[in-house]
Amino acid sequence: MASERMVDKVMRITQNPQFIRNICTSAHIHHGKTAFTDNLLAAAGMMSERFAGQLEGGMTTWQHKDEQERLMTVDAANVSMVHDFNGKEFLINLIDTPGHVDFGGNVTRAMRAVDGTVVLICAVEGIMPQTETVVRQALRERVKPVLFINKVDRLVKELKLSPEKIAERVMALVVQFNNMVERIAETQYKEKWKVSVQEGSVAFGSARENWALSFPYMNKKGVKFADILRIYEMEEAARKDWVWENAALHEVILDMVIKHHPDPINAQIYRIPKIWHGDPESEFGKDLVTCNPHGKVGFVITRIVIDPRSGKDISAGRLFSGTIKSGMEVYLNNANQKQRIQNVYIYNGIKPEIIESLPAGNVLAISGVVGAAGETITLETEQPFEELKHIFEPVITKAIEPKKSADLPKLIEVLRKVSREDPSVKIEINEETGQNLISGMGELHLEIIENRIITEKGVEVKTSSPIVVYRETITKPSPEVEGKSPNKHNKLYFKVEPLDPVISQGIKDGSLPVGRFRRKEDQVTAFMRDQCGWDAKTAGQVKAIFEGNMFMDQTRGIVYINEIMELVLDMFEDVMKQGPLAREPCVGLKVSLMDCSLHEDAIHRGPAQMYPAVREGIRGAIMQAGPVLFEPLQIMRLEAPTEYTGELSKLVSSKRGQLLEMNQEEDQVVVVGKIPVGEMIGFSSDLRSATEGRGNSSLVDQMFEKLPMELQEKIRGQIIQRKGLSAGELGA
Repeated sequence: MASERMVDKVMRITQNPQFIRNICTSAHIHHGKTAFTDNLLAAAGMMSERFAGQLEGGMTTWQHKDEQERLMTVDAANVSMVHDFNGKEFLINLIDTPGHVDFGGNVTRAMRAVDGTVVLICAVEGIMPQTETVVRQALRERVKPVLFINKVDRLVKELKLSPEKIAERVMALVVQFNNMVERIAETQYKEKWKVSVQEGSVAFGSARENWALSFPYMNKKGVKFADILRIYEMEEAARKDWVWENAALHEVILDMVIKHHPDPINAQIYRIPKIWHGDPESEFGKDLVTCNPHGKVGFVITRIVIDPRSGKDISAGRLFSGTIKSGMEVYLNNANQKQRIQNVYIYNGIKPEIIESLPAGNVLAISGVVGAAGETITLETEQPFEELKHIFEPVITKAIEPKKSADLPKLIEVLRKVSREDPSVKIEINEETGQNLISGMGELHLEIIENRIITEKGVEVKTSSPIVVYRETITKPSPEVEGKSPNKHNKLYFKVEPLDPVISQGIKDGSLPVGRFRRKEDQVTAFMRDQCGWDAKTAGQVKAIFEGNMFMDQTRGIVYINEIMELVLDMFEDVMKQGPLAREPCVGLKVSLMDCSLHEDAIHRGPAQMYPAVREGIRGAIMQAGPVLFEPLQIMRLEAPTEYTGELSKLVSSKRGQLLEMNQEEDQVVVVGKIPVGEMIGFSSDLRSATEGRGNSSLVDQMFEKLPMELQEKIRGQIIQRKGLSAGELGA
């Protein structure tokens, strides 16, 4: 069989990591990522097909082939191509970064599995806010960028530029891109990771027209800049042949990738310390850094695809160390359980092929294991990889229910699947009331998920109008407040105060770990000492950091303190999830347990006694600390043709928004405004009608700020009414 050879070839290259490149594409929406990926896929499909001898005519036949292949590519989490470069064969794993960038979660996860990224920018529009967001995510994971300037055909056809002008435009974009890298990269990569036309880490072309060029490639093939204009004077068929011969997109791009992106062995040396915070001297730590195929297994799930035929999870991800085999029993570190791998898959073009085993440095998929994206899979308990961070957290919630009540169990299962496939969606399932809440980044995000539930999963649903999630916080330190247990034998004294902004920032950007700390946590101690000037003893009192809040145990010499600590932290987390004002999550609180007197008999200080005492104490303290509601705000960047400038600023102020800046770029106006999420329901349709469909918006940043005083009571009333809370359930 001829096709067998291709799989063998892929298998052979997987054994020596220096011939592997793991990459992804990243771009602003509509900058041609899909056309680019499809094109590489078509070329890859054609190569694997050519070996099988079925597809003689090349590209042209491919385009009329049945769309089934096309459907596959949409769902393919990964595509692998074999490419000859200077007489050696390389395996390139391209991970498709799916979807709209508002859902930045997907991008972050793809970045974990790759070592390099091809950044696409549009030759006409240049660098956009999403481009910057994506590059920032790449640099945060220490993923090296190369640049592809797409849609150069627009410079020829629409702007009718001469070859010299095109060259100028390309250079200007390269400078712009390098300035951005310098601004956001870590110190040691500011210079090293800039792209350069001479060295060939920049290519330009048109994904739609299937051509690309880079400086070294033009020298190799003797193509000149002026030839670009000649292409557009040829007939369709002649043009295709010329392009395929002299400037084939896949060839230029893959040459660039092989030359400028690192192989797994080199990349892991500098990436592991950034994305894995365990002990570098441990055996597992050394295996990860050296990408050791004989070491301990370390696999990270980055994307979950549900196999439509069997409905099972197929988890795609990156193997950082060890060798993964089918039938192996593995341990999921975040879920804390053992499971068995059924099959191991490798991608041959776009088709997954079942294989026995695969060594470190590869991108692969496994089935039989059900975990969430971001899960670290090892043989025994190890320090997991740093949690995959999303730049934004969900701020809009909808209640969702099936149209037919018989579908409820099915819907719950679908929701669980959705939350595994896309961790940036938060799902709350309340089995008792049958109300299910889904929270996402914005209205559009939730609309898309709703559509996916209806179309892909076949469950008819109805949803409530969107609900905005507020936050509760405090404005001043509280006095000490006592919480008594129902049997009156245990008394706990709590105090709450606003958390130091330095600490809040530390939690947000990930320099402070989150969770409960049983022993002294070095990272916490170091941060508190360097940033806040605390001594080691005070820093050792930090017992938990939970969703932007911190708990400290400031008691001295209490005998049974360790026995009740877990119970106290349970309730601390409970109150932080549902504050006293309107049962909304709390943020920016520092809760301290100051003192307590406990019954010596363990049976009199069980959960039934401790929970109410802690809850009452913390809530009482918050109520005496000037509690207020904070609302989520999003900084939006709006663009439209210049004549709509007035409309845009009117739109922002009608939404209780604040204009931050207004710039004119050629014939477009760009408005940056800060708008409360509560006022943004239906925003996209308002924007369309204000600009007659010519405006678009993108999310730049989001934060929480204090809700204006005159709205505090009104909004609080609305939330209480919506949740159906009685006065007795609120406050302390």
